[in-house]
Amino acid sequence: MGEKVERRKFPRVRDENISVKLSGEGFTAITQSLDVSASGIYCKVDRRIPLMTRVQVLLSVPGKGKTSASSTMNIEGVVVREHPVKKDGALQHYDIAIFFSALLPKERKRLVQYINRKLEK
Repeated sequence: MGEKVERRKFPRVRDENISVKLSGEGFTAITQSLDVSASGIYCKVDRRIPLMTRVQVLLSVPGKGKTSASSTMNIEGVVVREHPVKKDGALQHYDIAIFFSALLPKERKRLVQYINRKLEK
């Protein structure tokens, strides 16, 4: 088989340190990230959120050091993938991927800087 080609425009990192609050029509969910890139986030939620659902994503990204304050970003997103996670036949949660459909350049820059710090470790 050939090499796997990375098609993502931005690298993603596995990261469970970002607090995430999702809100949409009739729901709010608070969770943690599983991985993140400058174009989206992957996280788990306790309810099904259908594909193409528009959501407001409130991210709290850790600061540079232990004493640095975290930065908060309010981003518009769209659910582009959802996967039910089962254990012993019982539904545990849903893993969902959210594409950032509206991200200000300064917010994207902050995310890229954070991700680059994580990649350097």
